[in-house]
Amino acid sequence: MSTAQPIRSAEELTALRRFYLCDEPNIRNYAMICLGVNSALRISDLLNLRWSDVYSFEERHFRKHLVIREGKTGKETRIAINENAADGLGMYMRCKKDIEEGDYIFTGRNKNSHLSRSQAFRIIKHAARLLNMEEGISCHSMRKTFGYYAWKYGTPPAVLMDIYNHSSYEITKRYLGIKQDDKDLVFLNVKL
Repeated sequence: MSTAQPIRSAEELTALRRFYLCDEPNIRNYAMICLGVNSALRISDLLNLRWSDVYSFEERHFRKHLVIREGKTGKETRIAINENAADGLGMYMRCKKDIEEGDYIFTGRNKNSHLSRSQAFRIIKHAARLLNMEEGISCHSMRKTFGYYAWKYGTPPAVLMDIYNHSSYEITKRYLGIKQDDKDLVFLNVKL
């Protein structure tokens, strides 16, 4: 089994996001990828989300923040819901009928269950395979991709460590594959 990799290519990330919008339309899967790459949530936490976590039914708009208790760490996490995540969720919400506050966002076979981790894995792997993406793309790639791009755009290491609840920057670098990327750049930029 290979280690999950972040999606490093902006073109591949766009292709993955659009796969379930254009190539094989499935708005639920599209919304899952939009929220997954924009929230840095583990897949188990992502799949456990309910509509009331992201949307205020009383005020009829998406919340500014998603507040959850992480399953793995037990820590409370507060995540800003950005425009891309809200757009994907909004598109999905408009396609669904009879949504209630307590419903899971990413439903499984019936309204009272959420998509399983194995099904989410198959959804990501299917798109990655058909898009000829590198090996190691999985559900965890969405979490790693968020951090990878945050790092590339200049997010301070201490902030990424806090987002991921890592105890050291070395762990965060290894998690995002930054050390290897740094080495790759040296080899790709030195043209003798």
